[in-house]
Amino acid sequence: MTRTNGGFLADFQKFIMRGNVIDLAVAVIIGGAFGKIVESFVGDIITPTLLQPALSAVGADDISKLSANGIKYGVFLSTVINFLVIAFVIFLMIRAFEKAKKRFFRQETVEAEAPDAALVAQERTTAALDRLSNALETRNL
Repeated sequence: MTRTNGGFLADFQKFIMRGNVIDLAVAVIIGGAFGKIVESFVGDIITPTLLQPALSAVGADDISKLSANGIKYGVFLSTVINFLVIAFVIFLMIRAFEKAKKRFFRQETVEAEAPDAALVAQERTTAALDRLSNALETRNL
C-alpha cells in the first residue's frame, strides 16, 4: 500500500481551499443573514401593513390566530404572503442589478469603441504628410 502525495487529509485540504467551495460557504452564510432581514421586513412591516384593514374587519389581532374548525388558515395565508413579498423583493433586486450591469457594460463598450486621441492625431499627421509628399512629387515632374 503506497501513499500518494499526502493522502486523505491533503485531498480534503485541497477540496476545502478551492475558490468555489469558499464562495459557496460565504453565499450560504450571507444568504441566511439576509433571509432573516427579509423575513423580519416582511413579517414585521409589510404583512401587518397590508393586512391590518382585513384583520380589523375580521376582528383578529394576528393573522396566525385565524382558524376555522381547528384549521389554522391564518398561518398558511401569512406564509403565502411572506413568500410573495420575498419573491417580489428579490425580483426588484435582480432587476436593479441587471439594469446596473447593462449600464456598466454599455459604458465599457463606449469606452472601448472610443479611439485613442494620440493614435488619431498620428494618423492625421501621417495622412497630411502623405498628401504633402504627393503634392511635392507632382510639382517636381
